[in-house]
Amino acid sequence: MTGLASLGLTTEQEQLYRRLLRDPGAPLDPSLPAVTELRALGLLDDALNAAAPAVAVDLLVRRRIEHTQRRLAELSLAWDVLTELTEEHRSGRPVQMVEHLPDGPAVHRRMRLLLHDDPGEFTHLKERAVAPDGGDVPAGGLLARGLRSRTLFSARALADPGQEQHARGRHALGDLHRVTTEPIRHLAVVNRAVAFVQADPADPAAGALQIRQRGVVAMLADVLDGMWERARDLDDLPLSPIEQQVLHALTRHDTDDAAARALHISVRKLRAHVADLMARLGAATRFQAALLAKERGWL
Repeated sequence: MTGLASLGLTTEQEQLYRRLLRDPGAPLDPSLPAVTELRALGLLDDALNAAAPAVAVDLLVRRRIEHTQRRLAELSLAWDVLTELTEEHRSGRPVQMVEHLPDGPAVHRRMRLLLHDDPGEFTHLKERAVAPDGGDVPAGGLLARGLRSRTLFSARALADPGQEQHARGRHALGDLHRVTTEPIRHLAVVNRAVAFVQADPADPAAGALQIRQRGVVAMLADVLDGMWERARDLDDLPLSPIEQQVLHALTRHDTDDAAARALHISVRKLRAHVADLMARLGAATRFQAALLAKERGWL
C-alpha cells in the first residue's frame, strides 16, 4: 500500500487531492462524491481549496489513530465476551447481568471502554471530586466528542480546597459538578444502560459490581437524577468561616493592613481570600463584590 492509501484515502480521493495541489484553479464539479468526501475529511475547505500537505497528513494520521483506538477497544471487550460465553457453556444459562470488577482501575477502564464506543451520557456519584487514582472519568477527549457528563460529590470534600478547585476545572470542561449533603454511596451510570456500584460499601478495596439488568439500572439512574436536582451548584455553595470573616472585615476596615490585623492573618493571605471571593462572585471590583455578596445574603 503506497501513497495516501495507507492513510485511508481511496484512489479517486487521492488523485483529486493531488490534482488540486498541483493546479489550485482547476475546474471542479462540487457534486462529485470524491469532493464531498474530501471536504468531510477536512482536506478541502468550503471554497474547494486543498489543505496544505502537512495539514492533510496530520488530519489523516489522527483519523487513523482514532480508528485504531476504537478497534483496540472493541478487541479488549472481546475478552469479556469470551468470559460470558465460557460461563454460559458451562452453566447452560445466560450470565453476566452482574459482574464483579476487582478494583478501581478495572472499573475506570470498563467505564472508559463503554463511553469510548458510545459517548452518550455519564452520571457519577462519589465522595470526592478528585479520583483517588488521579484519573478522571470521563476523559477530556470524550467530553470533546459530545459526552453529557454530570458528577455529584459530597460537601464534606470541600474541607480540602483542592477538591473545589478540581471540580470547577472539570465543570468548565463540560463535566458538570454539583455538591450534595446526602449520604454517599459510590455509583455511576453509563448511557442509562450499565450501572457500577460498590461491591462492599464497608470495604473500598472490594471493587465494584457492573450491572446490566435494565430495571435495576433504570431505578439507579432515577435515584441519581433526584439527587442531582436536590444538589447545589458550585456557585451556590455557602461561605466557609474564614470567607465570612474576610468579607465582614472588608466592610469594617479601610485598608487591607487593618483587615488582616483584625483577622490575625497576613495581608498576602487576606488578598488571596479576597481574590477567591471576587472570582466566585464574578466581580470585577471590590465594590461590585460587596454589592453581589449583599444580593446573595452573605452580608
